[in-house]
Amino acid sequence: MQKSLLVIALILLASTTWSVKAQQVSQYEKREFIHENDTLLYRILYPHNYDENKQYPVVLFLHGAGERGSDNERQLNLGGDLFLNEKLRKKYPAIVIFPQCPVDTMWTARTKNRDAQQNWVFNFPVSKVAPRPAEMVNLLVEEYMETPSVDKNRIYIMGISMGGIGTLEFLHRWPEKYAAAAVICGGHDCRIADNYKHLPIWFFHGEADDVVPHHYSYEVYKTVHKGNRRTRYTSYPNTNHNSWDKALAEPKLLKWMFKNQKEN
Repeated sequence: MQKSLLVIALILLASTTWSVKAQQVSQYEKREFIHENDTLLYRILYPHNYDENKQYPVVLFLHGAGERGSDNERQLNLGGDLFLNEKLRKKYPAIVIFPQCPVDTMWTARTKNRDAQQNWVFNFPVSKVAPRPAEMVNLLVEEYMETPSVDKNRIYIMGISMGGIGTLEFLHRWPEKYAAAAVICGGHDCRIADNYKHLPIWFFHGEADDVVPHHYSYEVYKTVHKGNRRTRYTSYPNTNHNSWDKALAEPKLLKWMFKNQKEN
């Protein structure tokens, strides 16, 4: 009897927890951005007491490969809670956008294979046009930049894993848009960092990452940091690919990001 009551209590607790989380996530409005024959799914969170006569910074968040889909929900699994934190939401009012990438593509055309030692070797072809989801996100950002309530000098970009790689490629392709960036377990080719070496970037990476080797972050960091002391690198010893758990819990992350403004 006691075991049955315990099971029922646990089920009720899980159900209540799921319901509360669902209600919180529902604060992100479901939207679709349509351009020509393409549709981009995204979620958007507005500040409390949003006033269209005021100007707000924008945060663009690029999810990882595991959050791809067509449900317009999974992209909030990692990072969505950060901007629902009431204390942070009041302190840093912002418009937050989470686009969703379809399952059959990525934010970049990155390819990978293993070397003789079975280490991952990445290739970042950027001479071609960006994948369509990336182009659609860029067009979406441009549309919001025309909104009077958006502060064009305070548009930020963040990304996890596939989205961290995407963040750096977005900076390479469209460096004039962003004021700062946060790259979590991502990385890119350090040889093409010239376009965005003036931008402050905070890198986070686990030293034991066996999905995206940490040197792809660190080499870009070294390239950018040479002439830009506002750029940071935080490494997590003995941490594998899920460095987002620690990165998103960094108490100074949003404070650092929101203090940056685009240089005119």
